[in-house]
Amino acid sequence: MRNRLVLVILIVAALAGGAYYYYRHAGTERTAEGAAAPPPEVGIVVAKPAEVPLPLEYAGRVAGFRDVEVRPRVGGLLLERGFPEGTQVKADQILFRIDPAPYEVALSRAEAQLKEAQATLRQAEDEFARSDELLRRGVSTVKQRDDAASKRDQAQAAVQAAEAEIAGAKLNLGYTTVKAPVAGVTALLSPPVGTLVEAQQTLLTTITQLDPAYVNYSFTDEEGQEFRALNERRATPIGKEDLTVALRYGTGRSYRLPGTIDVAAQRVDLQTGTIQARAVFPNPDGDLLPGQFVRVQVRGVTLPDAIVIPKRAISQGPQGPSVYVVAADDTAEARPIRLGHELAAGWVVREGLKGGERVIVDGVIRVRPGAPVKAVEAGSGPQAAQKDGSAAPARP
Repeated sequence: MRNRLVLVILIVAALAGGAYYYYRHAGTERTAEGAAAPPPEVGIVVAKPAEVPLPLEYAGRVAGFRDVEVRPRVGGLLLERGFPEGTQVKADQILFRIDPAPYEVALSRAEAQLKEAQATLRQAEDEFARSDELLRRGVSTVKQRDDAASKRDQAQAAVQAAEAEIAGAKLNLGYTTVKAPVAGVTALLSPPVGTLVEAQQTLLTTITQLDPAYVNYSFTDEEGQEFRALNERRATPIGKEDLTVALRYGTGRSYRLPGTIDVAAQRVDLQTGTIQARAVFPNPDGDLLPGQFVRVQVRGVTLPDAIVIPKRAISQGPQGPSVYVVAADDTAEARPIRLGHELAAGWVVREGLKGGERVIVDGVIRVRPGAPVKAVEAGSGPQAAQKDGSAAPARP
């Protein structure tokens, strides 16, 4: 019994000693490993202020360059329509023909009146010549000569009036052929052949001129103020002649021809709070149709002294967007920032960063505030190939 008790005591002592040895050495090894662990390697970019392009994009609608209402200048029976409704027509193309018969009769009457007036004029001129000759011989009086001169002058005026009547009759006869004043697309509806149309009243068709084409869009008052503030910071302000405009259809396909800025309204729309603007695009093939939805891309605006950082460097927290910068002692520092425009290369930082600061863009998930880091140029270390899963950026 005593030997068994001694054996149990020896076994317990051996187990206790083994446990003590294991925990003592394992703890020492963990402490040594923790002390010897190197700081995490992170990829950084240096914040460098530079002038960067600022592409602007707006929703727009295509509008016809102008809509021309075609109305008859003379009345009458509509005899012919010379185009399919809703199709493209050329300038001076014949659109309608109005019954010319009444105006041909009026022209013939005016021509007859002219011949009558001319005959009267010849007679008056002969009478004046005789009166003048008799006056020189002393046979006639001055009053008789003056009466003959007055009749001659009246006959000359009658000839001029008859000539004017002929010119008016020819104009009216010409107006029976209605031509397109501009090139464009006609309306879908027009009076049917056989309709009695009234001068200046009946709407025959409407021609929408498509080349060039207007594109209407709008921007906010804040964007307008920002653009003016940017111009005030420049030695040479940006004018509309420095800007170009590109179009994308709703499907994403680009329109092949560039446009120019035409005009911007000098007032803010009370309902939308936006400023209306208009661009002009050449449209020789009629690809742009009135009412069509497009995306307007304004190019030529730049941001001076802008700091742009990659999107993957930005983390979103309860207090807003932030980034990590590497301090002078090679420790990570969390820095809240204020974002501006989103560009293809990243986000513009309005506040929170200065030129020359090192911003962590790779390995953000391994960084802790105040902890040391090993900064290498982004893309040169193993962390460049890792996806750290950092939070997505938020719009300002």
